[in-house]
Amino acid sequence: MERKAPEVQDSDARLSVAAPERSAAGLPSIAETVHRAAGEMGVGRAWKALRAVNQKDGYDCMGCAWPDPAHRKAAEFCENGAKAVGWEAGMLTVPTAFWDVNDVGSLASRTEYWLGQQGRLTEPVYKPEGSGHYHPVTWDEAFRIIARELNALDYPNEAAFYTSGRTSNEAAFVYQLFARAFGTNNLPDCSNMCHESSGLAMTETIGVGKSAVSYADFAKAGLIIVMGQNPGTCHPRMLTALEEAKQAGAAIVAVNPLPEAGLINFRNPQTVRGLVGRGTDLADQFLQIRLAGDMALLQALSKRMFDAEKAAPGTVLDHDFIGKHCQGLEAFRAHLENLDEREVLAATGLSTAEIDELAQRYLDARRVIITWAMGLTQHRKAVATIKEIINLLLLRGNIGKAGAGPSPIRGHSNVQGDRTMGIWEKMPPWFHDALQREFAFEPPRADGVDAVDSIRGMRDGGIKVLVALGGNLVHAISDTEAAEAAVRRTRLSVQISTKLNRSHAVTGAQALILPTLGRTEIDRQASGPQFVTVEDTVCAVHRSEGNLEPVPANARSEVAIVCGLARAVLGSKVPVDWEGLSANYDRIRDHISHVVPGFENFNARTRTRDGFVLPHGPRDSRTFPTASGKAMFTVNELETIHIPAGRLLLQTVRSHDQFNTTTYSMNDRYRGVKKGRMVLFVHPQDLADLGLADGGYVDVHSEGADGVDRVLRQLRLVAYPSARGCATAYYPEANVLVPLDSTAEGSNTPASKSVIIRLEAAAAPVRATPASTGAVGTA
Repeated sequence: MERKAPEVQDSDARLSVAAPERSAAGLPSIAETVHRAAGEMGVGRAWKALRAVNQKDGYDCMGCAWPDPAHRKAAEFCENGAKAVGWEAGMLTVPTAFWDVNDVGSLASRTEYWLGQQGRLTEPVYKPEGSGHYHPVTWDEAFRIIARELNALDYPNEAAFYTSGRTSNEAAFVYQLFARAFGTNNLPDCSNMCHESSGLAMTETIGVGKSAVSYADFAKAGLIIVMGQNPGTCHPRMLTALEEAKQAGAAIVAVNPLPEAGLINFRNPQTVRGLVGRGTDLADQFLQIRLAGDMALLQALSKRMFDAEKAAPGTVLDHDFIGKHCQGLEAFRAHLENLDEREVLAATGLSTAEIDELAQRYLDARRVIITWAMGLTQHRKAVATIKEIINLLLLRGNIGKAGAGPSPIRGHSNVQGDRTMGIWEKMPPWFHDALQREFAFEPPRADGVDAVDSIRGMRDGGIKVLVALGGNLVHAISDTEAAEAAVRRTRLSVQISTKLNRSHAVTGAQALILPTLGRTEIDRQASGPQFVTVEDTVCAVHRSEGNLEPVPANARSEVAIVCGLARAVLGSKVPVDWEGLSANYDRIRDHISHVVPGFENFNARTRTRDGFVLPHGPRDSRTFPTASGKAMFTVNELETIHIPAGRLLLQTVRSHDQFNTTTYSMNDRYRGVKKGRMVLFVHPQDLADLGLADGGYVDVHSEGADGVDRVLRQLRLVAYPSARGCATAYYPEANVLVPLDSTAEGSNTPASKSVIIRLEAAAAPVRATPASTGAVGTA
């Protein structure tokens, strides 16, 4: 059958706003799941796909990295996971005629939602220099074009190899092997834009940049502090773990500038109570903190621990743990002696009573988990803020015991595994040594570029070829206009993708799109059907094997694409059997077992139904692989953002119908927004103080240190119960407001959660007349 592509929604004139919801999931979640899955895939295909999601003999959801319980339910997925599966495994395909009708310029005028709705990519396509159109090419032609451009570079570092966190361990390993065999460590990835701050802070303080808790620890905790994250939208299965913890007696505290429905009340759709009863109230305390105020709150809590210890010596701090395992306590104690309570209250927007209440909860709990996401990692002082989480946990020995520890929650389904496999521009010497021993070539040793620096490199002419294994870099990165201009300066941009996105419309002089199989699909290679592996957010590694017939017959697996590309580019330059690796992924896993610690006997261990958990010294044995061999208390200078009069502090967030840059619909059910995304959430009193009204329209200008006027036009104002002085807009649309050079200290992560903005009244958008897109999809 044929259908026209969705109507372009260049303005939000049809947008409607209702009151935000105060509970998550329940019957609406089931209705949405059934509607989306059956509508995209058909009933039979949907049933087959969904019953295998996150099962021990199935495939890992591509929507998040939340860990799996030991005992799986029949439906071990959430509403957003079902959307991710339907989006990938839907039967609509992009026909060859599409490329004649739609040039690159017209694609660039479309919304991200429209692009994603065109269906699965089915054939390699190439845009030559001087042409505005892609046209189909063979796989061999595509590889020859890439080989020609890469091998014509003056230096290997004139290429960058980007990676999305949806890439499997096997694909990530061969991809980094290819890049390093080519001669560069330019391996930017999506971690650079999300949890890089977490990894750096935790590595420097406890020696391991990964979560120090397991799934089971949540039900053993006495207190769980959820900071800077919205699990109801970004990783809904976490709500089940929080409900189990609550039922086991844990207290839960939410620290967030916005009240998020999932942390208020959870209606578990797999329980009678969740479907027809009241559900479970999760957060016992909600601290509506101002943006960038988390560091001040954490220091205030630690100071209260020292004050309590002074009042009752020997009863508050875990002196035995600190004495055996920690270093730097006295310097940290002395630093907090000078903490100004007035500065804390100004930075956080909280009252002394609210902070005291949380401090008492921390004192009362013997086992504490602090969990966070990008609400903490995307600030200038993000690394220091996460170090303060470690400081607070160390004071009472809340690392290395059941029910306690730091837990960064990663959004991509294998972003952590990709880093473990070597997708990092700064891999340590031991990794390069292991590659050299295993593959008999000398890997490059100089650090490469991260995501932000890769954009700078393209902007300045130093990077001339961009190869992207998944993802949507140009739309995910900060400073949209600068990023797009940078990519357009390259000689060649290559995207390995399942569906269209903005990065296919913003290209180098030449561009290629290579269609790849999805996580849901059967991967047949020369030796038979293959499986891959992933690592979840708590370091558990397990197999993932698609069970659906591939939608595009001419698509190839990511492993096959990377190995084919490596053969074409490298020839016999390095002694790697790329064809053999592509034919049988067991061979890749054998190499991984020789290179990456913790993966010994990989093939046998990953064939067990439960997989295996990677070693983690701080979690497993209270051993800390830092330079000193101790967990480190750190001294971090508190820095408060001073907002000029008449200005607000902006953060970017996802909508409920969204996965990273992928937009499933134009709705955000939990926040009450329908048929639009161009909105700005602001506290009603802030609107009144600025002389603006709910429902009015504004142009949003960001005020960066570089003096550049960045503007996002015609956003509808939504009076919303947010923290005072703060505003919220949707990502990635608001990325245009985030300066490229505004990044977290140390991690270079875009500071998308602390942008100073001013608002200028604007006219309402004119209702657009629906235009014929000329594009068709086939199903």
